[in-house]
Amino acid sequence: MASGDVAEEGRLASQPRDAESTLAKAVEMAEKALREIGVEFRRDEGKGFVDFIVSVDDLVKAAEALKAAGFDHVVSVTAVDYPKERKFRVVYHVSSYLDPHLKGAIVGLGVEIPRVEKPSMPSLSQVWVSAEFQEREVYEFFGIEFEGHTDLRPLLLTPPVAEKRPLRKDFVVREESIYEGVPKEWSKA
Repeated sequence: MASGDVAEEGRLASQPRDAESTLAKAVEMAEKALREIGVEFRRDEGKGFVDFIVSVDDLVKAAEALKAAGFDHVVSVTAVDYPKERKFRVVYHVSSYLDPHLKGAIVGLGVEIPRVEKPSMPSLSQVWVSAEFQEREVYEFFGIEFEGHTDLRPLLLTPPVAEKRPLRKDFVVREESIYEGVPKEWSKA
């Protein structure tokens, strides 16, 4: 048990009482922070999540506002490929270790960028250091460059594999067979 945590009703004091109300409070705080700086956004909601989609031009300003509102770290950075719509959506999932009103809630800050030969967008690693490795991962799997990132190189893949952008939807996985290399007369299946 961490220092200061007291067992209460079968949970630690640092754990949220009600995940739904914690998320609602986090969404309210995020909306307020974005409205105060005049950033236009679109809410994208699903079961248990809310993403705030902003323009690429407003991304850094929106991130700084969320950080000032108490969202002190990036939980994950992810990208989604929409080849038919010719776009990528990149989402930073942010939360807080320190603010008791935000602890346990995650909101998304996202942008949509064109699906071009060399897509790029601003890095948020100067706002949240915790975005650094995760931006590298998105870079190597999708080929999205993060302007201002100090160390964009493959994190998990070898450079030749990373160049193929394996999480893009047009990446073709070569099928393998258990019969590969076996003479045809032996592989009558």
